[in-house]
Amino acid sequence: LYDFFAKGPCDLTLRKSEEYIILEKYDPHWWKARDQYGSHSGNIRHYQIKQNHSEQYYVAEKHLFPSIPELIQYHQHNAAGLITRLRHPIGSMGSCLPATAGFSYEKWKINPSELTFMKEVGRGQFGIVQLGKWRALVKVAIKAINEGAMSEDDFIEEAKVMMKLSHPKLVQLYGVCIQHKPLYIVTEFMENGCLLNYLRQRQGRLNKEMLLSMCQDVCEGMEYLERNRFIHRDLAARNCLVNTKNIVKISDFGMTRYVLDDEYISSSGAKFPVKWSSPEVFHFNKYSSKSDVWSFGVLMWEVFTEGKMPFENKSNSEVVHEISEGYRLYQPYLASLTVYKVMYSCWHEKPDGRPAFAELLQTLTDIAETG
Repeated sequence: LYDFFAKGPCDLTLRKSEEYIILEKYDPHWWKARDQYGSHSGNIRHYQIKQNHSEQYYVAEKHLFPSIPELIQYHQHNAAGLITRLRHPIGSMGSCLPATAGFSYEKWKINPSELTFMKEVGRGQFGIVQLGKWRALVKVAIKAINEGAMSEDDFIEEAKVMMKLSHPKLVQLYGVCIQHKPLYIVTEFMENGCLLNYLRQRQGRLNKEMLLSMCQDVCEGMEYLERNRFIHRDLAARNCLVNTKNIVKISDFGMTRYVLDDEYISSSGAKFPVKWSSPEVFHFNKYSSKSDVWSFGVLMWEVFTEGKMPFENKSNSEVVHEISEGYRLYQPYLASLTVYKVMYSCWHEKPDGRPAFAELLQTLTDIAETG
């Protein structure tokens, strides 16, 4: 779909429409390859385009079409074997190039001299966020880490973990700068900013289908984290970002941890956002993918109220009491009963009673297709 220019010695420059032959698979993301004439070799990501011998086209094998426009029209309204409907057309060449995992394969350290700082675009949990460019080519977000906000060792280990996460619905980490203070984390730049502000600024202009699509975007990213045994621990609209194509991606992995037993018990006194937290979090500081599911239900509520604060004017202690007594957030005006049931299913008192993200994604996809 796009030209890709090598950014390091391990990369292979790829030209749009050229054919490449897979020689050897290294790991789930990368393959050894050369072009069909054998003149180049390197690492490429794997994409497939399918066409059978009878000039019928398909992206899901059970659904064949005599032309590409008919295929597109059908899958715009029906997932039919895909993870989602074809909701967003690809823009013109270069306008929406997909984020790649790092500027060079397995490179996670970035030299600060390669960064150009352009302007401040916000303030995050750990410090100032600036718009910048890497090597004057790639637009990036540069987050400064305030001294004392986290230990340097923790930060570096966190960065190595985050570099392994790569999904279209996660904000891509490109690398970190650790040579000087403050430390910097360099990520994909999301032009439309934080989802919470995006919702509040567009109240009354986003239809129900668009709101559901945003929830699907987040659910896709969380299903990927769940599948790879990661937990987020701070999922909320404020920690998701929106790009120029109005696609929502999950951000702020400052609290993400890799868990071998699918559960992380925080140290005593750890801070957590009560209004997005499940009972086992605020009672026992116990985190899992199912506590992320609870938070996702609250995020859905935020989306369908166009950015309202959960539990409005109630204090944290009042929220803990009400949740413990069985009270839950009300049905938003823009959410159908079917959509509200999905939210409500995320708020089961017991973690085992909540659906997994894979199940939630299928449910939301079914609602989008039938709605």
